[in-house]
Amino acid sequence: MRFRAMAELHRQYMSDNQYQDLTADQYLALLVDHEWEDRQNKKIERLQKAAHFRQKASLEEIDYAQPRNLDKNMFLRLATLDFISRKENCIITGASGTGKSYLAQALGYQACNMGLKAHYAVTARLLKKFKLSKVDGTYLKELQKLLKCDLLILDDFGLQAFDNHARETLMDVIDDRYNKTSTIIASQIPVSAWYDVIGESTIADALLDRIVNSSHRIDLKGGKLEKRNFKTRKVTIFLYHCMIFFSGTMRPISVAWSLRNTHRIPVLPCFAVWLSYNDPVDLSG
Repeated sequence: MRFRAMAELHRQYMSDNQYQDLTADQYLALLVDHEWEDRQNKKIERLQKAAHFRQKASLEEIDYAQPRNLDKNMFLRLATLDFISRKENCIITGASGTGKSYLAQALGYQACNMGLKAHYAVTARLLKKFKLSKVDGTYLKELQKLLKCDLLILDDFGLQAFDNHARETLMDVIDDRYNKTSTIIASQIPVSAWYDVIGESTIADALLDRIVNSSHRIDLKGGKLEKRNFKTRKVTIFLYHCMIFFSGTMRPISVAWSLRNTHRIPVLPCFAVWLSYNDPVDLSG
């Protein structure tokens, strides 16, 4: 019956004589719960692997303190995934580096944790894949695969121009999923410019009608999170090495080498601090 987790726990309890303090009902319930949890964890792992996420993302690690127009209450409501049960969509727009992809994939991971099927794809690559599938005759099969996903995440939407094949494929994907499943679209392009990006007016009208009207909207503002975090990290490392200078626990040349090669921080300011500390200039005349 393939109760591997149950059998492993039973062997462990038998070898350690831990079962003696439990009644037969308690022991059986313990084994069954352990088997169920093991199967659930393996199912989540399979769903996450099949989703092809580009990076690990977690709802707990989202930074709401950064000034980027991310409403915490709204996003936590999205994290309940009620929009998936209502067959609604989500659009996340903003400049490069504001965390669009991370937010979308965090919702994708949450869907997998709740036993739902998710699929992440860069829009241009997905459309190229469908273009090749038309050649080998698997186009309809690939459409059916996406339709079985409870949540489809289309990242970097509109970064590349849509040709006729791309527009038709995108229309097929969105139309098949309309009012049946949910889609998250992340894009640097504001929604107001999507009509021109898509190109052909008839298809653009149909796509926007199916996507925008039933979507929750997140419009991120501000600069790049990575750049801000990198600057903060540099300041922290600089101050740490200044403390090393002052304490005398590390030779200046060794610290300079560490700053230059490991952290890529200019060493001249560090030497200036160190020299001013060890050989202060007398300005009194």
